[in-house]
Amino acid sequence: MFPLPELTAAQLEAMLPFVGVGFVAQLVDGALGMAFGVITNTLLVSVVGLTPARASASVHVVETFTTAASAISHIFHRNVNWKLFARLAIPGMIGGVTGAYLLTHIDGAVARPFVMAYLTGIGLYLLWRAWRMEHGGEHKAARVVEPLGLVGGFLDAAGGGGWGPVVTSNLLVQGTEPRTTIGTVNTAEFFLTTTISITFIAALGWQAFTVAAVGLIIGGLAAAPFGALIAKRIAPRRLLTLVGVLLTATSLFSLYKALA
Repeated sequence: MFPLPELTAAQLEAMLPFVGVGFVAQLVDGALGMAFGVITNTLLVSVVGLTPARASASVHVVETFTTAASAISHIFHRNVNWKLFARLAIPGMIGGVTGAYLLTHIDGAVARPFVMAYLTGIGLYLLWRAWRMEHGGEHKAARVVEPLGLVGGFLDAAGGGGWGPVVTSNLLVQGTEPRTTIGTVNTAEFFLTTTISITFIAALGWQAFTVAAVGLIIGGLAAAPFGALIAKRIAPRRLLTLVGVLLTATSLFSLYKALA
């Protein structure tokens, strides 16, 4: 074991806002199956000033801890569809390694506006589906899963966040049940983020362990047990509405930032 560096009072003070952001971001992510990467990556790039590769590396190191806690909570509350999990996890890891490798060598921002425009459309469609659920909408098994996991993993690594918005939203569009979809996607995300983190660390070293990353880990771990409980308690139609609103809002904001 090697000795951990002591944090100064100034570093602890600088860490506190990131603890708060990590808590809120993980609470939303655990309950709705998306947004931790989008929120924290935007903060690290726009406010802290990290490069996209370092920001994505930091986010995925943080998510290795938070998704582990979130996965345990979702499993405990029986929010996981294990058949769907098996179809998502491996393609997601393959896509994640590819995206992480490319981000360390090229600028992944070129495709970001197109992805955000697509996700905005998906968010609006989910709002329509939430309204339709009151008028006879039914849940059904997803047909397109493996390609979705591959693309979601790639975009998550290359864009610093995207697994939840891409995978959760598209599974819900196919008619899957919101609670188990969110729990399954969150659980599979642990394996994705661990794989991506290893890839980034191999390429960039241990630069991801910033004061900001430590603060996000602390806040995220504190919030992780509550997200699964919220997902279990909220009615499917309301849950789908919240996902649609969050996806539309975050995608529109990211699209604005990408085009500005």
